[in-house]
Amino acid sequence: MADQTHVLFVEDDDVIREATQLALERDGFAVTAMPDGLSGLEAFRANRPDIALLDVMVPGLDGVSLCRRIRDESTVPVIMLSARADSIDVVLGLEAGADDYVTKPFDGAVLVARIRAVLRRFGHASGDRTAEEPSASGAGGGLLTFGELEIDTEGMEVRKAGEQVALTPTEMRLLLEFSSAPGTVLSRDKLLERVWDYGWGGDTRVVDVHVQRLRTKIGQDRIETVRGFGYKLKA
Repeated sequence: MADQTHVLFVEDDDVIREATQLALERDGFAVTAMPDGLSGLEAFRANRPDIALLDVMVPGLDGVSLCRRIRDESTVPVIMLSARADSIDVVLGLEAGADDYVTKPFDGAVLVARIRAVLRRFGHASGDRTAEEPSASGAGGGLLTFGELEIDTEGMEVRKAGEQVALTPTEMRLLLEFSSAPGTVLSRDKLLERVWDYGWGGDTRVVDVHVQRLRTKIGQDRIETVRGFGYKLKA
């Protein structure tokens, strides 16, 4: 297991849990599968996986609440599984700190592709545990300053008015994209491609929720919405 990417998978449906675990293991992942949120939290604390795959509707401690508990303790990537693409649970999961979501029922190959896309953003790959620093297209080294906001692109640290701001790797990548082209409008599709590594159309709610999360940390007025086009960082 030390040489493999470790996935924590929390799913209460026995058939889905067992089939998905086997599929992930065939693709080279080490999997710890749990049937409920409380056992999932215990397994997370005991094993510290590389990524957590959480079903929204699990007993004991639901997936959204489990995601919040994990995010309180770690920046490990989290993917939520939701039975409905239009469910409020999708937004709740993202607001709780999830990095992405997959709609059930899902194709095994699609799930693996989404997991690997998230792991690439976090500097992991199945069978390769060597971390890489996040980077943004066009982001140079050094210190970038936007008003009271300071971004250290080499140390991967952010400060607001001198106080350090804790960002998840996804939030950091998003901020690096904005800071690489301040004042330039970036469309949701472009952000999905660059930050989430989507080579296909994705749900723009992922972008919208992460932008809102980022705003709460660096300042609500620092990232401007350009209606009908996307977002831009105020220079």
